[in-house]
Amino acid sequence: MNEKKLGKTSLIGLVIGSMIGGGAFNIISDMGGQAGGLAIIIGWIITAIGMISLAFVFQNLTNERPDLDGGIYSYAQTGFGDFVGFSSAWGYWFAAFLGNVAYATLLMSAVGNFFPIFKGGNTLPSIIVASFLLWGVHFLILRGVETAAFINSIVTVAKLIPIFLVIICMIVVFNFDTFKSGFYGMASGSVGVFSWGDTMSQVKSTMLVTVWVFTGIEGAVVFSGRAKSKKDVGTATVIGLVSVLIIYFLMTVLAQGVIQQSEISKLASPSMAQILEHIVGHWGSILVNIGLIISVLGAWLGWTLLAGELPFIVAKDGLFPKWFAKENKNKAPINALIITNILVQIFLISMLFTDSAYQFAFSLASSAILIPYTLSAFYQVKYTAQHKHKASLKQWVIGIVASIYTIWLVYAAGLDYLLLTMLLYIPGLFVYSYVQRDNKKRLTKLDYTLFIVIIVLAIIGTIRLLTGNISVF
Repeated sequence: MNEKKLGKTSLIGLVIGSMIGGGAFNIISDMGGQAGGLAIIIGWIITAIGMISLAFVFQNLTNERPDLDGGIYSYAQTGFGDFVGFSSAWGYWFAAFLGNVAYATLLMSAVGNFFPIFKGGNTLPSIIVASFLLWGVHFLILRGVETAAFINSIVTVAKLIPIFLVIICMIVVFNFDTFKSGFYGMASGSVGVFSWGDTMSQVKSTMLVTVWVFTGIEGAVVFSGRAKSKKDVGTATVIGLVSVLIIYFLMTVLAQGVIQQSEISKLASPSMAQILEHIVGHWGSILVNIGLIISVLGAWLGWTLLAGELPFIVAKDGLFPKWFAKENKNKAPINALIITNILVQIFLISMLFTDSAYQFAFSLASSAILIPYTLSAFYQVKYTAQHKHKASLKQWVIGIVASIYTIWLVYAAGLDYLLLTMLLYIPGLFVYSYVQRDNKKRLTKLDYTLFIVIIVLAIIGTIRLLTGNISVF
């Protein structure tokens, strides 16, 4: 029986679907609440340069190394050794399944706009319904990754409809005088007066938002082993990123000409619903909230695909326990999905009593997901240096720019969080040791050195947490 493969459309859908989640519906106030039009434009230019470089890194590496089916994880392993590759996959997996907990609660909170019994997202009815949906998505994927990816593409189109409607409405009512009055920002009270220091402060506030809105750019890369063509993976990554960049740019900049910049921070969540209600009336808010529900469902499906696929690939490569590598008759990663969704279920249930454990873990995982991006950029530089006799200027430029940008992302996310992220890797040390022993491999001196570094950094982070220097709640 011929195995179905993912085409370019499905891969583009995975990239866009993974990046456009619930955050897209609140990005107008997240960025515009503290920054004027000028700062937002500068912020997007910097983000575009950095993220497009990273997208080209993924495109180039999938073309140059089509044998690396694990993509974002396998670049770290090939470039810097088994333990670095394992750690990259471990942190990414944690971030992926904890992100699904966030999607579950965000979805029920959005439904709460129509049915108050679900208000807040962590009530008993919310957790019960979210659990049913969790296992519904689970069994959908078990029918085949390709089937789930096709449905994800349909959902991606559906959730883009209200977004495009909002953009079109903002273009129609855009007022240049409103845009101009808040162009330099209004936070300082000196409306219409340019201040370089104030503008740069605003740019930094926008950049902290863009740190997270593009997680999911690697959606197609993770599924490179299931793609009809490896070239489609890189193309889908670039097309998906540029599409989302244009959407986010238009949403955040146009909003500055629809409502006064000083009023944007006062918009209720989701701010996109408030903008459309401001333009067309209450039905606009209802439409956007429905779009938010569809969007979160789509992102949840996309990230469940990612969270199940990665440990499956890593297990096939011998760096996760072999149990994770089992497929069902539909070629779905059944065991990887089971353990992933059991962990999501545990965190969902824990939120009935306290969301502290989840908030703590998610704060760490959010920083952890940036590390594989950084290692991928580093590997691009290393690979280019190793093949400098045939390397192009473009390969050098995208590697260096993406490396600088991803290092900045890790710094912007907070070095204290990076210290605490090492706590996620402590259980990973035991898993890695078990896997290497099972593969009849001995731990290297470098492995032991990295073990010690992780433990020391985790201890420092814990001390700073206990002494009140770090707050994650």
